[in-house]
Amino acid sequence: MKRWYVWAPLGLFVFFLGLAGYQLTQPKDELIRSAMIGKPLPEFALEPAMPGVLGTSRSDFVGGQPRLLNVWASWCLPCIAEAPQLEALKENGVEIIGVAIRDKPEDVAQFLSRYGNPYSRIGADEISAIQFELGSSGVPETYVIDANGVIQYQHIGDIRAEHVPMLMERLQEAAR
Repeated sequence: MKRWYVWAPLGLFVFFLGLAGYQLTQPKDELIRSAMIGKPLPEFALEPAMPGVLGTSRSDFVGGQPRLLNVWASWCLPCIAEAPQLEALKENGVEIIGVAIRDKPEDVAQFLSRYGNPYSRIGADEISAIQFELGSSGVPETYVIDANGVIQYQHIGDIRAEHVPMLMERLQEAAR
């Protein structure tokens, strides 16, 4: 009667092994759903990230055409990788406003002189307050903001060359 106690651990192990095997056969869902899509940007006003650039606030996203809001940092390696794509977007007439996260003015200046400056404005988010209000979990992240200041799309991670046409399309959709 007490022999089933001996086999119980093996039974549990086989059960969990089967469960793990089943999970590995399921397709991976790579879509990350943002809770901020369709919501207005939070109210904020950020000082310039370095001398010689303009800071930014929510009012910079209201009126005119849709814009990109790029959350980045000079210490972020993927931010270096996306720099050429941001330049390509700028060359296509896209206004990009940056928010530098936990950065020093001299580091921001060095980054921009080395990799280019696609930004019309750059605000300094020294304690990541705006980053967290946006629901951003890391850098870089880029948001498509319509002319009413409403978030239409969130791109998590660095922008690669294959993402540029999609972002241009998202901006055109946000203009309608």
